[in-house]
Amino acid sequence: MTTRTRDSWHGLYPPVAVSILLATLVGPCVLARSEPLSTPTASQSFAPGERYTYSISWLGIPAGTAVMQVTDMPVPPRRPLMRLLTTTRSNAFVSIFYPVDNRIESILDVETLTPQRIVFRRREGSRENDFSYTFRHAEGEVVAVKDGVAETLAIPPGTQDAISCLYYLRSLPSLVPGSSLVMNVHHDKKNYKLQVTIEELERVDGPWGSVEAVRVLAVMPFRGIFMNEGNIRIWLTNDIHHIPVMMKAKVMIGSVVARLVDGWKPPS
Repeated sequence: MTTRTRDSWHGLYPPVAVSILLATLVGPCVLARSEPLSTPTASQSFAPGERYTYSISWLGIPAGTAVMQVTDMPVPPRRPLMRLLTTTRSNAFVSIFYPVDNRIESILDVETLTPQRIVFRRREGSRENDFSYTFRHAEGEVVAVKDGVAETLAIPPGTQDAISCLYYLRSLPSLVPGSSLVMNVHHDKKNYKLQVTIEELERVDGPWGSVEAVRVLAVMPFRGIFMNEGNIRIWLTNDIHHIPVMMKAKVMIGSVVARLVDGWKPPS
């Protein structure tokens, strides 16, 4: 396998690593929220016990599996928090050339839907990296710890991380085709403006059946998922849960696709 081929799928992050943060979608708009909205509620859209499994393929070839789940905190916190846990592993064939075993954990404040801390455990090929970001929203800063070195950086109000933003999206009451937004995301010790467009409704089929989904386009300004910078599309069920059923990202060669294969059934 050549270096270019490795880079084409190297760094496979789970579907929830799509950096999306949306505000109220009443009509076409361009927004950068300075504070959390009062309308989204996590309890209606997702809750501890949720667990979705995705198959990941590249050029139609099975490459690995991703799991995203929501759990309670091991120790009951003083305020309501949830743990958003995602893992990605390459399959046996791909692991011969380039093994991937990544784990990302984001702690979400249930009331404000803002991240409190995100921890990355990255195992890709011969590289091993552990790093974390602790958000201090009241102070407008984040503490990044990478390779044992801590650094305090400024962040805009209402900043999301690469995991929590997707759950914020899922918590919104509706996603209106034709709307577009700009949002704040902190990733890899930098603040980004992420552009998102709600495109249209489509039918999506899977082993669980067929469902109407909202197609969302995110233009990634950073290498956060599939080592991709550019267009990423994600399909969310058109209901109160907005469950990610499929996502697709173009890479150097072809596309990487993640499809929901287990953990959910459309309502009858």
